Amino acid sequence: MGSDWTGSESPGDDWDRRLEALGRSSFRRRFRLDARHQAYLQRAGLAKVLEHGRRFIRQRLAPASPPDDGRQTPWRGHPIFVAQHATATCCRKCLSEWHQMAAGSALTDAQVDGVLRLIEAWLRRQAAEPAAAGTRQKTLPFFFPDAEI
Repeated sequence: MGSDWTGSESPGDDWDRRLEALGRSSFRRRFRLDARHQAYLQRAGLAKVLEHGRRFIRQRLAPASPPDDGRQTPWRGHPIFVAQHATATCCRKCLSEWHQMAAGSALTDAQVDGVLRLIEAWLRRQAAEPAAAGTRQKTLPFFFPDAEI
């Protein structure tokens, strides 16, 4: 799985293979959307959540040297954040190790699109599953990038 992320417009076999590989990691497979994240995804809609994701990726991941790299993605608070950790698109180190996107140069538009397609594929899978139970997120604030949904 190289850094050529210019594949089809919609998630396909390549995204499924990537998700299967990520699912073999005991760390990556423990990430699941809880009921609150699933409700937000359903209420806001996938398109709006991915719009938020594009903004997060461009601000926090796409620069050649993102501020606080390795700590720029919260663990929870938005479905995109959970998806980023599940798909190893949370920091430049993970992008390099899992997706062969070397740190030190800004992500191309095609790479940003590819990251979002992988996140979309993961979110679609999660939306089809029951919400994760027993999370500690009830006491944490939920991040809303815009006031209106």
